[in-house]
Amino acid sequence: MRLRYLVWIFFFCASSAHAKSFDSEHILVVDDASGKVILEKNANNITPIASLTKLLTAMLVIDSHATMDEKITVEEADVDKLKHSSSRLPVGATLTRGEMLQIALMSSENRAASALARHYPGGYAAFMAAAAAKVKALGMTQTVIVEPTGLSPQNVSTAADLMKLAKAASQYKLIREATSDEAEQLHVRRRDIEFHNTNSLVGKNGWKILLSKTGFTNEAGNCLIMQMLIAKKKATMVILKARARSTRLRDIVNIRRLLEARFDD
Repeated sequence: MRLRYLVWIFFFCASSAHAKSFDSEHILVVDDASGKVILEKNANNITPIASLTKLLTAMLVIDSHATMDEKITVEEADVDKLKHSSSRLPVGATLTRGEMLQIALMSSENRAASALARHYPGGYAAFMAAAAAKVKALGMTQTVIVEPTGLSPQNVSTAADLMKLAKAASQYKLIREATSDEAEQLHVRRRDIEFHNTNSLVGKNGWKILLSKTGFTNEAGNCLIMQMLIAKKKATMVILKARARSTRLRDIVNIRRLLEARFDD
């Protein structure tokens, strides 16, 4: 017990005085039960958020109560002309709204997110108006969203604001299920395609991930929102602007060790 206490003290110090030892530029980790901040680093600095945007997009789609069985078709308007990112959804591909939501979240399919916004009740303009209203309702005062995918560097926020988004998103069963799914096979234009989770830790032994969304652009770096269960306790982390996936992964592992030391008390 004394050894555990000493380990806890070590990581408690790391969570406060030595937050700079974590490589990602912005980090916020919260104990969900108590709401206490376990680790904080530049949590109020504004930065691009890449595909973390898609959590907000998914919330708006679900809130609209549009049927998940409706067929949606990818159009030329959904092709990324800003970053020229690749996609496994060709123009003309048709999936249900529910399937589009699944791969927008799990596999971060930009064309799926764009198609969902275009098919929002009332159209794209109504989607953007709903996005602004949702950001305001969540109290995300340092957040600006200009499009639904996260490809634009003008989609910006802070780790503190994104923690509010994560907390709200975790209340949606569809979002929890989609983002914690390891893979999904869908029939796209006469062939089956297997889509995988962009978070390689999902489904791995020893990891109980309840909510996950990754993101990357050159401006945003490697980003992550993740809620996980450790020692029967929930914790949520926001990681922004990691230099590489390996940097993000190293910080995740170190955060998990910190949480294990804190929760195993």
